[in-house]
Amino acid sequence: MGLVSKDDGWRMPDWLWERIDPSMPAAPPHPLGCHRPRVPNRDSMDAILLVLRTGMQWNALDATGICSSSSAHRRFQEWEQAGVFAEIWRQGLLEYDRAVGIGWEWLAADGAMGKAPLGGPKTGPNPTDRAKKGRNVRFSARERGSRSGWRTTAPTATTTSC
Repeated sequence: MGLVSKDDGWRMPDWLWERIDPSMPAAPPHPLGCHRPRVPNRDSMDAILLVLRTGMQWNALDATGICSSSSAHRRFQEWEQAGVFAEIWRQGLLEYDRAVGIGWEWLAADGAMGKAPLGGPKTGPNPTDRAKKGRNVRFSARERGSRSGWRTTAPTATTTSC
């Protein structure tokens, strides 16, 4: 028995599981043909949702008693690659659209871009923008006297003829 002994409202409700269960992929065959029984999909989903909802580490699942952390994480990766979570998201959007309605014709994106307020004249464009020149530490160090950034103070050698 683990730390989680009862449902405090965090587990997936039965009505929702009944809608999601048909979209679960079939279990892959074990390469050796025999192994321990597979953790039920419902327990794995409850463990995954607990991790996603609380932000706890996968390894902390071992103390909860729901299922092992390795089983839950393996199932999470398996279902993510199979598109299970994207399908759950899609079905949720469609259900919300039927119940409430989504204004698909009016969508917005938000963002902000601005210059550095104290950048000064030598601050160039973003150096990750490969189409433009930007500030590069190596070149600004060379501008000040050396590649390392230290100025050379020794006088330059002059040639004298004999």
